[in-house]
Amino acid sequence: MGLLDSVTSALGEQAGGGLADLLKGQGGVGGLVEKFGANGLGDVAASWVGKGGNLPISPEQIAAVIGHGPIADFAKSVGISPEQAAETISGLLPEAIDRLTPGGEVAGGDDLLGQLTGALPGGLGDMIGGFLKK
Repeated sequence: MGLLDSVTSALGEQAGGGLADLLKGQGGVGGLVEKFGANGLGDVAASWVGKGGNLPISPEQIAAVIGHGPIADFAKSVGISPEQAAETISGLLPEAIDRLTPGGEVAGGDDLLGQLTGALPGGLGDMIGGFLKK
């Protein structure tokens, strides 16, 4: 494993933990999906839960649904600016929700939040590390 791989793996685990905290603060997967629905983005969130392709979301839409405070907290935990955090979350959240709802159902997704730390093989920490390499 090279230095870049080590750094992105460590950042992935850190971001995974931050994303897990963010999701928990939003009421888990179910709570977040409800928030997206209340903000007119239910179809976007449903695509992440469903078995088809994941619709993209913009950093501005993420900020409108999640709020600037939680994004700033995520940014601080990862060591990036809030603007970079909103962009990172918009890139990661569709895949994270998709992986947390493998059966296409919100129920049970909150039980899988532990995978976000990257502690399990193929967890979202690894996925986030891969995203950070891009």
